[in-house]
Amino acid sequence: MISSKQPVAGKNLLDGLAIGASLTCMVHCLALPILIALLPAWSAWLDMPEAIHVWALAFTAPFSLAVLLRAARFRPGYPPLWLAALGLSLMGLALLVGGKLVEPIVTSLGAILLAAAHVMNLRCRSR
Repeated sequence: MISSKQPVAGKNLLDGLAIGASLTCMVHCLALPILIALLPAWSAWLDMPEAIHVWALAFTAPFSLAVLLRAARFRPGYPPLWLAALGLSLMGLALLVGGKLVEPIVTSLGAILLAAAHVMNLRCRSR
């Protein structure tokens, strides 16, 4: 039984927003470089600063951790929290390592793990 004051619908909305943010990150990491490579005329116009990755992680990490820590309060060793921590760690590692090939792959993997953690969180709470 869920024993928090926030209604289940509100929790589902937060997980839904977190999943959407993770998927948006993944689409950005995978689709934008392909579009830029295929459309050289647009590359200067669509050039995004590297700081966008730092800002995305700065938004994603506290938001995701707040949602998952709230769910994990009454469940020791909560698997979605550990999966999210791994995903966020990979995203942070990608920023540190950098590289045109390594960063999008590692960031995308981290975003997929983070989205999976939120999907698991939704499923765990609905039981």
